[in-house]
Amino acid sequence: MFAAALPPSTRSAWTLDRLVLPDDVARALAAAPALRFADDRADLATLALGGPGRERHEVRYALPDGRTVLEAEVVRARNGVAVNYAEPYMRRRDPDSMVVGDGGPTDQPRFTDRFDVPFAQLRADVLRWLSGTELLALPFTAGGGLDFPALLVCPANAAFFAAALADLQAPVFGPPAPGAAWAPRAVILVAPPFRHTHCAGKQVVVHHRTDAVHEVFSLNLYPGPSAKKGVYGVLLNVGEREGWLTAHGATVQVVTPYDNTLTILHEGASGGGKSEMIEYAHREPDGRLVLGHNTVTDEVRYIAIPQACGLRPVTDDMALCHPSLQGSSSKLVVRDAEDGWFVRVNHIQAYGTDHELERLTVEPRRPLVFLNLRAVPGATTLIWEHTEDAPGKRCPNPRVILPRELVPNVVAGEVEVDVRSFGVRCPPCSAAAPSYGILGLFHVLSPSLAWLWRLVAPRGHDNPSIVAREGLESEGIGSFWPFATGKRVTLANLLLRQIRESPGTRHVLIPNQHIGAWKVGFMPQWLTREFLARRGGVKFRPDQLVDARSPLLGRCPRSVQIEGVPIPRWFLQTETQPEVGEAAYDAGAAVLRDFFRRELAALLADAELDPAGRRIIQWCMDGGTTTQLDALAP
Repeated sequence: MFAAALPPSTRSAWTLDRLVLPDDVARALAAAPALRFADDRADLATLALGGPGRERHEVRYALPDGRTVLEAEVVRARNGVAVNYAEPYMRRRDPDSMVVGDGGPTDQPRFTDRFDVPFAQLRADVLRWLSGTELLALPFTAGGGLDFPALLVCPANAAFFAAALADLQAPVFGPPAPGAAWAPRAVILVAPPFRHTHCAGKQVVVHHRTDAVHEVFSLNLYPGPSAKKGVYGVLLNVGEREGWLTAHGATVQVVTPYDNTLTILHEGASGGGKSEMIEYAHREPDGRLVLGHNTVTDEVRYIAIPQACGLRPVTDDMALCHPSLQGSSSKLVVRDAEDGWFVRVNHIQAYGTDHELERLTVEPRRPLVFLNLRAVPGATTLIWEHTEDAPGKRCPNPRVILPRELVPNVVAGEVEVDVRSFGVRCPPCSAAAPSYGILGLFHVLSPSLAWLWRLVAPRGHDNPSIVAREGLESEGIGSFWPFATGKRVTLANLLLRQIRESPGTRHVLIPNQHIGAWKVGFMPQWLTREFLARRGGVKFRPDQLVDARSPLLGRCPRSVQIEGVPIPRWFLQTETQPEVGEAAYDAGAAVLRDFFRRELAALLADAELDPAGRRIIQWCMDGGTTTQLDALAP
């Protein structure tokens, strides 16, 4: 486990008897050879390195067959702790990692069905393993201002996992008042060897819901599906029971040079541009923005915007929409459900790409946790030096955990959302190679159509955040379905109700990566953000919009100018691109139409679906027009 004995705590006043836990969990912790509570974040960093004075630590586990498995290497950098997983598969989230262990209502796969082992046996085996392991415990609160009490228990030699969670959620290093107890409503139990002994080497996170406590069994050490999305699943489960949602999106207040403010909540599947929405646009050395690079003709188009809008980030990935926040507003009201942000930096390929993020991570005010980045003991970990999965092949999912308190101009508390946008990763589309990459710069959606896009939530093209699979796939309801434990129809109805009850919030659809034949990266959402903020929102006169050629794409702006600079029409309506044309556009529209119908069929057949939602889905199945959808209010 450790190079020497597990270093004792010097300041923590936590003891096991201060925790209210299920009896068998409490017994397992009491039987462990050591149970350590962290003193503070510096103590967690020391433990992550295997003890005081160490610069490098290997996280290894012995398996029953005699093998010893190296899971990760942890390095002490000048600016924090850097973690690299031995296996490339472990460097990004497996979209199939979540399973349910209890017998409650769910549309998710159950552990017993997938692995042919009773969950009760797995649970007993995990508790038995924990009882023979040196352990680290970290009480924390989840849900931002919700202050949801929770507890992490992990092997002490995997303290980097606790350090990561401590930056994502709100750690509680001091115990409650004398005589008071800590009764966690969620407990995360980490048991890495079970990935190999019970799950064929796969990332698996098992949710076990009871009335008293929601147990999360993380059978792997990648924090994405557990320390982050596992906690998200707990919040979704609470919301499903109580009738509210936590949206999967980044929120930012955009402040124009004229001091007007527009608040945007940008949602979407993994890789859909959530973190990028709260970043400043990436500029060329001369200050211009690359509008796009034509993949057919090799032409490059630039746009000059001398002064960008200011940004006040609110959320990065999880936007709490609790009923206590909504009040009498006609707009959706959100606040951050996290205390730190799991920022992907695969697009930072060289120094100077994002000066603000580079500055924050090179010289942070306190040490950070880095994942999948090259690390040398005592050196500075740089966010553009990505670990390689193979020689010459960069890991597509390098990450840094950025505590909210380090983010410049971050907004505390709740905000009203003016615009909800939804991001889609699009492949290139051309006459020679038609695809669904037919979205223009942005599309204005009716509330009903915005709901449909959230039901199908396409993962899209070349997704860097998850283990890749071929073809157009859905992330599922709300794009949070991979982390939810309940029923699709319940969450679909909650989404519809949420949209219905916030009529003052408008909706747009924004592509990234490609617009037709043009490679654009995340520039569409950065330009849309600038345009909508300057014009004060998404209120257009009828003559300023035109129906998209595909009804699934709502309406397109007839023209867009930003600071007097016009955006060419072919970036707004991709069928006008000579490299695309109407035939390729229609072929791409057919791909989208078939995808929507395939994903929505099961919901349409569910008797519990909201009647208004049934009418909207039927419109899609019937191939209705944009005007017909306008008549179907959610």
